[in-house]
Amino acid sequence: MTTPVAFPCIMIRRADDGVTFGVEQITVDDLPPGEVLIQVACSSLNYKDALACQGHPGVAPNLPHVPGIDCAGHVVTAPPGSDFLPGEPVLITGYELGAPKWGGLCEYVRVPAEWVVSLPGGLSLEEAMTYGTAGFTAAQCVTAIVDRGIAPADGDVVVTGATGGVGSVAVAILAKLGYRVVAVTGKPDQAEWLKRLGATELVGRETVSDASDKPLLRERWAAAVDTVGGATLATLVRSMKHRGVIAACGLVGGDQLPLTVYPFILRGVTLAGIDSAKCPRAPRMEMWAKLSGQWKVDQLAELRREIPLDAVPAEVANMLAGKSHGRVVVRLTEG
Repeated sequence: MTTPVAFPCIMIRRADDGVTFGVEQITVDDLPPGEVLIQVACSSLNYKDALACQGHPGVAPNLPHVPGIDCAGHVVTAPPGSDFLPGEPVLITGYELGAPKWGGLCEYVRVPAEWVVSLPGGLSLEEAMTYGTAGFTAAQCVTAIVDRGIAPADGDVVVTGATGGVGSVAVAILAKLGYRVVAVTGKPDQAEWLKRLGATELVGRETVSDASDKPLLRERWAAAVDTVGGATLATLVRSMKHRGVIAACGLVGGDQLPLTVYPFILRGVTLAGIDSAKCPRAPRMEMWAKLSGQWKVDQLAELRREIPLDAVPAEVANMLAGKSHGRVVVRLTEG
């Protein structure tokens, strides 16, 4: 496999009036050091990538920067004795890819070998990026619910931010496993799409927003996947059924959690925090085995929209304006 002299990426740079980003040409010599060189077939666009494109210091502390917390492609070179062979299809999600290290919105990436996962059988590169970090996170959320003994017969499972990347995949996985899924969204125009993914019922954001100071609310949910945080998460905790489980993975609604201990000591509620970037390798491989096997979502093609690299700036604007839904797969080279 011959590496071209120059190839495209999304580059974020500091400018006199703030931050700029767009498609630039770079070379292999520009890439950060690493053990495995990969030609990227496709990446995906996540909210964290959109924040990086705005120069968010918590995501992209050092500029210039290449965003992209996911990528999938083929190995070009790997060190002798490595687990990876030239031409092998692989994927990367999490670790420091795209935040704070240079990421996958680039035709080539060079990364530590420990970041690389062989593409699971049963998945194409496009399907792997339809999942990406969002799907990987959703799988961990569902695992937290299942492992704590919540069964479909126990009652409704609510998913907040249901049209987003994590939320939409979580809806589809939970429905596939037989749960009755209540999807929370502020986008009623996506109702039919969410129902096709498997949502049984749709409710507005006000359903999971209680501003009172009541330590406990009416028992409503057997389990929850929360991508929002803040007051929404506090409302969910107070309205869980006895021994209910909440998998929390987001903070777009705030990083504060106004609660008492009553839901935990009177109802036995479990609040499970979900961290994807630093997930250890053993559970990481377990999640990919589920996503490519018994939990493989039937609607993967419907979950994704595919765009070329030069359409990323417009899609970032849509995402920051709350106009995006599902998963956006970015095509860099042919599979």
